[in-house]
Amino acid sequence: MIECKNLTKRYMTGDIETVALKGVTFTIEEGEFVAIMGPSGSGKSTLMHILGCLDSPTSGTYFLDNHDVSKLSDDGLADIRNKKIGFVFQAFNLLPRASVMRNVTLPLIYAGVPEAERIHKATESLNGAAFPEKFWYHMPNQLSGGMIQRVAIARALVNNPSLILADEPTGNLDSKTGDMVIETFQRLNSQGHTIVLITHEPDVAQHAARMIHIKDGSILTDAPVKNRRIIHKTLHHES
Repeated sequence: MIECKNLTKRYMTGDIETVALKGVTFTIEEGEFVAIMGPSGSGKSTLMHILGCLDSPTSGTYFLDNHDVSKLSDDGLADIRNKKIGFVFQAFNLLPRASVMRNVTLPLIYAGVPEAERIHKATESLNGAAFPEKFWYHMPNQLSGGMIQRVAIARALVNNPSLILADEPTGNLDSKTGDMVIETFQRLNSQGHTIVLITHEPDVAQHAARMIHIKDGSILTDAPVKNRRIIHKTLHHES
């Protein structure tokens, strides 16, 4: 699914060069649930931007789903993002004046998908994210933080992406609500979805099956998660 070889990323600020990534190499297989963990300034956000086709490496190669995306133009990166990647962000990034259903169908509207198909796919995604039907036509300001994040997960699923990339998805949530969101990711992963979770919190990373720990632009460790936390519960929908 993902193959990164010797990824480097350098930034110039005036005459000062910052090396954010230093020869990062790893692979992620289809169906894995991987956490990329590190403190602020470790390079994990830079790596996330490259994995999400939001930026290109200075050198090295990045293959996503057998496509070499490391040398693509901005338009090429945008096309891969739309077709291959579902994003879940800390800040949710929902349209505040659009209903849940419209927020979820938005990527399909941009893709020119007919309305009936949009509704069908959005319905599948909302069910996949365990979002209760009675709230499908509510506005985001009528929902709790956990429910809003599950809308964002449904939107990430709607294009049937190869990769779900979650950037600090529990950062704005309390621990109980965060667990509900992580349980959704674990369930989706058990159904075969490939998930990469970016976090600075060790207890959040503990829910993944594998952890890549990055520090100062290099991989410190890459290993299966010991004593992995699995959230076994039936989601209790919030009202």
